[in-house]
This record gives sequence, C-alpha cells and structure tokens, in this order.
Amino acid sequence: MTRMKRSYKAADVAPAGGGYGVTLDGKPLRTPAKAPLTVPSRALAEAVAAEWRAQGEEIELAALPLTRLASTGIDLVTPRRAEVAAEVARYAGTDLVCYRAGHPPQLARRQHAAWQPLIDWATLRYDAALEVTVGVVPIAQPVASLRALAAAVAAYPPLELAALHLATAASGSLVLALALLEGRLDAEEAFAAAQLDESFEIELWGEDAELAQRRVLLQDDIALARRFIDLLRT
Repeated sequence: MTRMKRSYKAADVAPAGGGYGVTLDGKPLRTPAKAPLTVPSRALAEAVAAEWRAQGEEIELAALPLTRLASTGIDLVTPRRAEVAAEVARYAGTDLVCYRAGHPPQLARRQHAAWQPLIDWATLRYDAALEVTVGVVPIAQPVASLRALAAAVAAYPPLELAALHLATAASGSLVLALALLEGRLDAEEAFAAAQLDESFEIELWGEDAELAQRRVLLQDDIALARRFIDLLRT
C-alpha cells in the first residue's frame, strides 16, 4: 500500500526518550514495528513532522523519505547493528573505486581523476590503503585496511549507520559513502562519482527510460542519506 487516508490534523515535535519524537494530534508517531519514532536531533524530528504536515487528504508513503529512513534505523538497524555494520564494511573488499577501465583511455582518465583522490583521502582518514586494479577480476585488499574501515563503520550510531547503508548500497562504494557522510563529497559529487561509468556510456549511446529512472532513484537515495546526516548532526 502506497497511500492511506489522512486521519490527523496536526503534526508536532515533543521531547521523548532523551531525544525528540513526532506527535500526530498529540499521539506519538510510531515506526512500522510500533516503536516510538524518537530521534536524537530536534532538527530531524522537525523535518519528519514537516513531511507529515505536508500530506494531503491521502498520505503518500513515497513522500515520507526521512520518516522511512529513521524507521529503518530504529526497527532494523538498532537491533542488529553489528550485522548491518559488517554488511556495509564488506563493500570495501570489492569497492567500485578500486576497479578501473583499461579502455577507452578517456574513461580511464576520468576514473583516475574522480576516484583516486577519494582513495587517497580514505588512506589518510582511516589509515586504510586500498589496491587499485584494471578490469573486474576481484583482488585481495590489505587485511589491515579492511579492518580499519570495518572499525570506522562499526563506530557509527544506528541512525547514522542506516544512512551509511543507504549511501553505500546506492553508490556501490564504501569509500564514496564514507566521503559523503564525512563531508568530503556533497550529494551531487557522490552521485557523479558513483555513476561515472554509466554517464560515460550515456554520452556515447544515449539513455533509455529504464536507466534514467534507475539513476533518479539512486540520486534520490544518495541525497536522502546526506540530508538525513545533516539533520542528525544539527
């Protein structure tokens, strides 16, 4: 179900559980698992409440992205934080930015220009040097680097980890997702880096409707992860 009838008039923010919750006509907003939707940041709670205020006579679930991501963090990430962190950290073993094209040279140059500075950043930021290869055959990354990146991921609080998971899955790269959440890249830059190969192909051959729709969804996910983090940390 993507729509349901609106049954409330007011959406407000109130202190709750050491953080901030959203109320609908005074009743606490709850997640799909029936937990109170409580977040540590008032700014995020206000943004969630604004999503509910903006609904018309029918509630569109697609128009509640912050609500959905907060609920994911509460219902799915919090009770299995270590498992989610391990899932995210595994991306480092086959990270997008470590696999380069051998041909055409124009694409190889673009990849190096966009991705190598991010690998260098990760090396300095996390003491996690990553190997780069040409082609798609998997290469083994240094164990110490994988451990360092896994530790960095595991240190994220549950709600931030939910945003990191979203960004990593959307970009196909832990390095890009970390750079996005740590402010090394903005959402537009992260999307461009993640979609570099696809954008190059589009320049050559054009873009079909299915690919265009997929790219919009990925761009929305990356932008949502960045906005969510900004609100959490405000």
